[in-house]
Amino acid sequence: MLQPQRPLARSAIGSLALIAVVVGVSAAAFAYTAGWLSPHRLTPDKIVDALTPPNVKVLGHRRNHAKGICFTGVFEANGAGSALSTAQVFVSGQYPAVGRFNLATPDPYAADPTVRLRGLGLQISTPDGKEWRSAMIDAPFFPVSDPRTFYQLLIASGSKDPDAMKSLVGAHPEIAAFGAWAKSAPWAASYAEERFNSLNSFIFTDNSGAEHAVRWSLIPAAQPVSVSPEELAKRDPDFLEKDITDRVHSGPQRWTLAVTVANPGDPTADPSKAWPDDRKTVEVGALIVQQIEAERDGPCRDINFDPTVLPTGMRTSDDPFPAARSAAYAKSFDRRTAEAGDYPRTATGATP
Repeated sequence: MLQPQRPLARSAIGSLALIAVVVGVSAAAFAYTAGWLSPHRLTPDKIVDALTPPNVKVLGHRRNHAKGICFTGVFEANGAGSALSTAQVFVSGQYPAVGRFNLATPDPYAADPTVRLRGLGLQISTPDGKEWRSAMIDAPFFPVSDPRTFYQLLIASGSKDPDAMKSLVGAHPEIAAFGAWAKSAPWAASYAEERFNSLNSFIFTDNSGAEHAVRWSLIPAAQPVSVSPEELAKRDPDFLEKDITDRVHSGPQRWTLAVTVANPGDPTADPSKAWPDDRKTVEVGALIVQQIEAERDGPCRDINFDPTVLPTGMRTSDDPFPAARSAAYAKSFDRRTAEAGDYPRTATGATP
């Protein structure tokens, strides 16, 4: 049940417009689906329809995180993750990785400096035939605590009622906290400098059968350089893609994969609440990006970065978002593959 509306602080009110923009472009990353409300009131089709503004042409593209670029490389496991999970991906060795740097926008032609949230989709494959897929963003926490509130936020962000967002934030102050982050957090100058976070909680099972509630992050080896929004506005509309292409051409780019383990009582079903910084963190390996390819003909084009695709030794937790995201991703995938003719490949012999 929604809480009574509370007075808003001046800073929260000032962030409402920014919240609306961020939510509008990041919605598909954590889209809420019909499993949480009556299907007569809400369906995956309705959610996917609501994600894209009517003036944005998206045929053949993802319904959000629509602008992106593919990469290939390896995940180099150091063996430390085997203390947390039986998944083969944590056994010391190298495993092929395919991924996608992306912007949280439904517009595949958006100018890079205009999009606040950046993401990374990742698929790691192991010799036992298993895959680990993950979709991460650079925010440290999510704007809402549950799928029902997310749906309300999505509706409010697209509403013509000037009080819609104000009323929702008054009832759910965690939204204002996200707005404050979006307004004040530094902008990195490159995908290579971003820290990408899972936000959702998962369960790892070790060899003894013990379970560990975890979240994970990719921490960049490159030193982050903060760029002001004013300086970003002067940059090329595709500067992020050009920058990461140039960097990888000069040499592989690395991120440390750090798994954070919850303490008893830490919230695992609420991605709007970050865990304290003193929680146990295990560095389990490194993502090494070795090659960049344009998405149109690239290996990431047709990958659905469904966060519920997990190897043995991992499972979803009581966090409701991964299942909701999975259903929305599937609907988006079905639509864009049916529209492949509107976004044709250019390479001869490319897989359809």
